[in-house]
Amino acid sequence: MNPLCTPGDHRLSRRAFLGGGLSLLASPVLAEAMRQKDKQVLFVWMDGGMSQLESWDPKPNTEFGGPFRSIQTSVPGVHFCELMPKLAKQMHKLCVVRSMCTKDNAHSSGVDRIQRGDPKNRGVPYPHFGAGVAKLLGPGASGLPPYVWIKPGSGGFRAEDAGFLGPKYGSLAFGDGKPPENLLRHPDVSAERDSARNELRTMLDQRFASRREKRVVEANASVFDMAEKLMARADIFDTSRLPERDRERYGRNDFGQHMLVARQMLEAGVRFVKVTSYGWDTHGDNFNAHATMVPKFDQAFSAMLEDLEASGLLKTTLVICLSEFGRTPRINGHVGRDHWPEAWSIAMAGHGVRHGTVVGETNDKGTWVKSQPYDIGSMFHTWYRALGIDPLRTEFDNAGQPLPIAHDEMIPIKEALA
Repeated sequence: MNPLCTPGDHRLSRRAFLGGGLSLLASPVLAEAMRQKDKQVLFVWMDGGMSQLESWDPKPNTEFGGPFRSIQTSVPGVHFCELMPKLAKQMHKLCVVRSMCTKDNAHSSGVDRIQRGDPKNRGVPYPHFGAGVAKLLGPGASGLPPYVWIKPGSGGFRAEDAGFLGPKYGSLAFGDGKPPENLLRHPDVSAERDSARNELRTMLDQRFASRREKRVVEANASVFDMAEKLMARADIFDTSRLPERDRERYGRNDFGQHMLVARQMLEAGVRFVKVTSYGWDTHGDNFNAHATMVPKFDQAFSAMLEDLEASGLLKTTLVICLSEFGRTPRINGHVGRDHWPEAWSIAMAGHGVRHGTVVGETNDKGTWVKSQPYDIGSMFHTWYRALGIDPLRTEFDNAGQPLPIAHDEMIPIKEALA
C-alpha cells in the first residue's frame, strides 16, 4: 500500500463530507463495516489445564468434588467454586460452556489442536485462532500488530502460529509483558539519519521482493511497519504510570500485571491479545496449587471485565478463557488431578455472546458431559459468528486452495450467541 496520498484523495472537501459524507455513515452497510473493524479479542490461555472443578463447574460434597465449597453467582441457580468470589459476582456478564468434550489429552498436541480448532487434516498446518482473526479482520485503525501474545519468559515473533497463512500473521510475543529490546531509536541516531536508513531499506526491500515469494515479502515488510508503530506507542508497556489502585486491583503478580498490559493494548486498538498463565498442570497437590493460582486469576480477570465494561470496550471485545483440556474428576495418589478432555469448561464474555448463560452440564460427579457435548470446532464456529464472520461463507486461501476457517462438520453453539 502506497503511504503517499494522491490528488484524488482530496476530492471530498470538509463541506462535502459534512453535507453528504455523513449520509454515507448512516448507510447500514457502511455502519456494519465500521463496527466489524472495531471488534477485538482477548484470549486468556491457562496453560496446562485449569481444573473445571475448582473453577467454573464445582461438584462439592461428591466423591471427586475436593475440599472447596461452591458459591452462588449473580445468576440465580449458577454456582462457581468458592475460589472465584469476584467472578461469581460478575456471572451476569459471562457465558460458560460446561459441556466441552475434546479428543486430545496430551499437552504437546492438545495446545495446538485447541488453538487451531482441529480442522480436518488437509496436509497443511492450520493457523491459530489469533492468526485467523488477524487475517480476516486486519490490524484495525491503530496499525499496531494485529496478534500479540503476552507471556512469562521469552518473547519474539512466532511465525508458526500463522500456519499456511504465512509468517505475516504470526504472533508477536512480549516476554514478561515487556517491549522488545532496543525498541526505541538510539539517541545517537538522528531522525534524519533514521529516515535515510529507511529509504535505503525500502530500496533493498524492492530488490528482495523481486526474488521472493509474496508471503515472505509481506512478512518482512510488516516487521518494520509493526516496529514503527510500537515505537510510537511504547507507553502501552508501562504500567508504572497508571494509578496505584489499578495495579493493586489486578494483583501484584505476573498474571495480574500482564493482564494490565493487555488492557492497555486493547485500549490502544490491538486486534487480538493473548495472555498466557503457566503452571496449571497439577498432577500433584492440585488443591493447594489451585488455592494459590485461582484467586490470582479471579482478581485479574474480574478487574479486566470491570474495566472493559467501564470503557465501553466490552461491547466490542470478545473475551475467551480456556485451556487445552480440563482435569480428571478422579483424584490420583499424589492428591492431584490428571488430564481430562472428556468434560471441561470454557468461559466467555463481551461481544457477540449471550451474557448470564451456562451452556450444557456434566453429571453429578463431573465425570462426563450429560447434555450435548461440544468439540473445539464448534467453539471456532461460535467465536467467528460472535465476531460477525460467517464460517460457512468465509474461507481461507492457501495458495489458491480454499480451506474452511472452522471444522466443516461442526456448527456454532446457538445458545451461546447473543
